[in-house]
Amino acid sequence: MTVLAQPRTYEVRTFGCQMNVHDSERLSGSLEAAGYVRADGGVADVVVINTCAVRENADNKLYGTLGHLASTKREHEGMQIAVGGCLAQKDKSVILDKAPWVDVVFGTHNMGSLPSLLERARHNDEAQIEILESLEIFPSTLPTRRDSTHSGWVSISVGCNNTCTFCIVPSLRGKEKDRRPGDILSEIEMLVADGVIEVTLLGQNVNSYGVEFGDRLAFGKLLRATGEIDGLERVRFTSPHPAAFTDDVIDAMAETPNVMPQLHMPLQSGSDRILKAMRRSYRSEKFLGILDRVRDRIPQAAISTDIIVGFPGETEDDFAETLRVVEQARFASAYTFQYSIRPGTPAATLPDQVPKEVVQERYERLIELQERISAEENEALVGRTVEVLVATSEGRRDVERGRLSGRAEDNRLVHFEVPDGSEIPRPGDVVTVEVTRAAPHFLIAAPSGPTLPVRRTRAGEAWDRAEAESCAVPSAPVDTVGRVNLGLPTIGLRPTAS
Repeated sequence: MTVLAQPRTYEVRTFGCQMNVHDSERLSGSLEAAGYVRADGGVADVVVINTCAVRENADNKLYGTLGHLASTKREHEGMQIAVGGCLAQKDKSVILDKAPWVDVVFGTHNMGSLPSLLERARHNDEAQIEILESLEIFPSTLPTRRDSTHSGWVSISVGCNNTCTFCIVPSLRGKEKDRRPGDILSEIEMLVADGVIEVTLLGQNVNSYGVEFGDRLAFGKLLRATGEIDGLERVRFTSPHPAAFTDDVIDAMAETPNVMPQLHMPLQSGSDRILKAMRRSYRSEKFLGILDRVRDRIPQAAISTDIIVGFPGETEDDFAETLRVVEQARFASAYTFQYSIRPGTPAATLPDQVPKEVVQERYERLIELQERISAEENEALVGRTVEVLVATSEGRRDVERGRLSGRAEDNRLVHFEVPDGSEIPRPGDVVTVEVTRAAPHFLIAAPSGPTLPVRRTRAGEAWDRAEAESCAVPSAPVDTVGRVNLGLPTIGLRPTAS
């Protein structure tokens, strides 16, 4: 019998925001640098859950998932379970108390430690918990395993200096820490060299970038600098804070061709009284003024938002103010949330918590209003020609209906038909189509002529290479001599008998 060392497989499950998605790419990259390979069906040897502490029912979702994994682990010898992210940072040892079958618990500040913690847990045959209170290494310096060949996330800062009473993020991710501009631009250039044509700049308050090194105009300068990167076609960013949103950023957006005409601007509430209780340092008039100035410079901009319904003390008059602002703002879309208590936040102990049934009724009215506005805003685009960056899959009905999907420059989701005889675009290619029909959450489009105009891109070529590699067809000679050791333990092996 010959014993062969085969790579251990892994799976990363992501709960939460774009920052969590980006963190998961870093976790995947660290594991692959340590010798693990992504699971291709079946049960993974290592399951990593990257948690969120902000979204509603985050705890229930985590412990429900861990409950299902417990029986799987009993049947799969050597399987390990790791829990990281915001909820791990908040709950620390509570996770092991509730789910003692978990092998590793790590926080938001030490993602790069995961391979070592897994090996230590396996070697010592006991759970490992490591929660650092401050950032150990900036996440973007870790290796990455991206899910998309054409788009990439780039973190420009971590942490938050605000004190919103409903938010627990500052206590979990710490004070804002900014990366140096040269490091950010170098990472973007490396992504572009790898075939990426679209990047999204990430930060808890992305437009306050520069506060750590004393340059309040740094974010606008950074946007303009991305316009100098050859091959970078689309730049987005999320999420800015209205209180720190300045006209120099609007100018940079309008004057930098590859910065997309799209803005996500969190409102949270239209009531000035509730905004004050939330410690949101702006008021509705200032918020609407920002939108007016953005649309004056960028008329085609699509603006989205976040809104919380039922914050403690919210009256019917307060909610009416939110409806008024939403009607006036004409958001293309909105992420709407029902307020729920987050232990550890100031709002959790405020008096006048709004009854659940009242929150639900208001939430339904807000959804009805925003659905109408989204439908009207999308309907206004019928007949317009748009350029769509083709995605791998953006809709469940694409396959059954024989169509493809992607994002327009304003980030609207577009489903489009491919006529018989047309070239089939690859994910990462760009097509030009005409909007034929609209719904609140997407557009339907088709080519204006008999065939689909397709612009083949470097991103499409990168997708071809990735597909070839996934099918074990080498697209270029593999140089094993020149590999770089990143200093991570190469321990992702499991013995199998043959």
